[in-house]
Amino acid sequence: ELQAWKTPGGHRRISAESLQRWLAHSRVGMVPPAAQRVARPRRSPARAARPARPPRILLIEDSSHFQYLVQLLVRQRFAHAELHVAPDGISGLVSFGQLQPDVLIVDILLPGIDGASMLLGLRRHELCGSCGLIVLTALDEAARRDYAHALQGVPVVHKSELVRELPLRIAAALAERGRDAPASAGTAQPSHEDQSPGS
Repeated sequence: ELQAWKTPGGHRRISAESLQRWLAHSRVGMVPPAAQRVARPRRSPARAARPARPPRILLIEDSSHFQYLVQLLVRQRFAHAELHVAPDGISGLVSFGQLQPDVLIVDILLPGIDGASMLLGLRRHELCGSCGLIVLTALDEAARRDYAHALQGVPVVHKSELVRELPLRIAAALAERGRDAPASAGTAQPSHEDQSPGS
């Protein structure tokens, strides 16, 4: 069980030790996915046999504005991929174990558990070995120094450069894992589960 406390500002925080224990005892498939699927890959009617599952991208981000921006980018540039969104660190951890994404995009400052602590825990977990990590943040370089131990070796995209840099990082992460199907300039057809992230 995750152990948490509240900061003087009312934010919930979880200890790194508690996260490690939770990850060590977690099992894929024990709980339903907490992330909302917001993009489903386009189906090609010409193909009779389905290939391996489409690439999965998990975004852990509490801002509905940036959730929506990433959703648009993935639909326009990676129509072959699935995008799942979790609005906080706790549901993000559950979704990571359930989905086993090819790419994980995580904000540093999150409710429940900060992205830096999450990265430290996940990088020690066996499921993270095949997952590409990308950090998305509004913190400038000076403010990120407190999280340098967790961000070492992880690509960081500043939110002001999201539209330009994030597609390049996603494409590189997918290519490294052999999931680099051609990106599409079109828009993926939404599934019946689709909703606006702000709703």
